[in-house]
Amino acid sequence: MTAKIPLLVLNLQTDEHLGWLSAQYDVTYAPDQARRDAAVAAHGARYRAVLTNGGTGLTAAEIDVMPQLELICAMGVGFENIALDAARLRGIALGNGAGTNDDCVADHTFGLLIAAVRGIVRLDRQCRDGVWRDVIPFPPNVSGRKLGIVGLGTIGQKIVKRASGFDMAIGYHNRRVRDDVPHRYFDSVLGLAEWADFLVVATPGGAGTRHLIGREVMDAIGPNGVLVNIARGSVVDTQALAAALREGRLGSAGLDVYESEPLRPEPLIGLDNVVLTPHMAGWSPEAVTASVRRFLDNAEGHFAGRGLVSPI
Repeated sequence: MTAKIPLLVLNLQTDEHLGWLSAQYDVTYAPDQARRDAAVAAHGARYRAVLTNGGTGLTAAEIDVMPQLELICAMGVGFENIALDAARLRGIALGNGAGTNDDCVADHTFGLLIAAVRGIVRLDRQCRDGVWRDVIPFPPNVSGRKLGIVGLGTIGQKIVKRASGFDMAIGYHNRRVRDDVPHRYFDSVLGLAEWADFLVVATPGGAGTRHLIGREVMDAIGPNGVLVNIARGSVVDTQALAAALREGRLGSAGLDVYESEPLRPEPLIGLDNVVLTPHMAGWSPEAVTASVRRFLDNAEGHFAGRGLVSPI
């Protein structure tokens, strides 16, 4: 019998999905720092593949002590904390789960947007406290407004699809204009923010986008505007956001990601004009199952010599 390929799994898995992985690979499961450090130190020399995600990543130092490593895959689309340059210097194949959770993220985006615009969480609390509508200011419509999207990739386009059901005008900012979409292009985030009623952040994380959304952009969105971030916490300046919400320079916000995660974003906790979820936008039974299956397809393609289904 052929020995199973050694695989180091660094991100959280369900028992079912861990069983799928273990059926095909010799799995070391290390979803916390202590087990990760121990696995790399004791067995780094034997691993041929690593499964991680963008937040968990894989460092250059860890790659250095894995001489047999030939495949690194991220579940989901993000890969910001994987040392790509170090991997490419070694010729290590890189893959992700692009497309496996796009619908889930886009659904969650609109949940955050509607909750932030309509004040759903605040209204829920007022209802439980016995407050009737006659003393509550009217929350505005979501439909018919201008939606700006920072990062019109595959998830951004899924968001656009949902926005069409709300009769929204669409504008976007990318590093470059897209020839395959009819939406209005803005060559700066600031210009997009000045135009939009609501701004959704769907750009990759990493050093290049850190604090891309700061005070100037928040002021441009304005006191009636809404900011939604389902990208990475590093893209939005948390302190600037807390100040803008507290001072009324930004109307409201919906965040699934934040700089302090997994710790809660303390500057935002006391504010009732922000809706927070704990980095759950891409998590559903359907999305996580698809992501695990994508890893299995990527790994099988790599080790069979056909190449990855979704290379980075």
